[in-house]
Amino acid sequence: MSQIDAALEENPGDKILGILCNWCSYGGADTAGVSRMQYPTNVRIARVMCTGRVDKKFIDHAFEKGAGMVMIGGCHINDCHYISGNVHMEKREKMIRRNMEQKGIDPDRFLLTWISASEGQKFQETIKERTDKLKELGPRDLKKEKAVAEKVAAEAAKKAAEAKKE
Repeated sequence: MSQIDAALEENPGDKILGILCNWCSYGGADTAGVSRMQYPTNVRIARVMCTGRVDKKFIDHAFEKGAGMVMIGGCHINDCHYISGNVHMEKREKMIRRNMEQKGIDPDRFLLTWISASEGQKFQETIKERTDKLKELGPRDLKKEKAVAEKVAAEAAKKAAEAKKE
């Protein structure tokens, strides 16, 4: 969480938080940097050992801190250093997007992608595309997000109360 806090310390709404696998996507970012590939400077990186270790709480925390977008980058399927961590992350993607919708956050503000250590150009292109998407989406409407989240919570509480009565 401290990596996320540090990454989003200034102007978080303008930032893409990249939570990258140590073995592949972080290497892809490094390859892009070492090769002096030009890409937007609004990406902030938090390194994890494997995307399979990325908990929903990390993504929630990033959006609570005001992140404009979150990108999870890992090894290609069938190429995970930890065998199936990326598959576990892929299985959580729908739940993450549904959770975002329940909080009023546009699911287009989330990306799960696979970038290997040798794919510096793919990293560069992905960051450019996501920066363009972030500009297209515009600033997050925090008041709307809060209203949607409160409505969803109220509906859930109502359903729970009705279930107790039965």
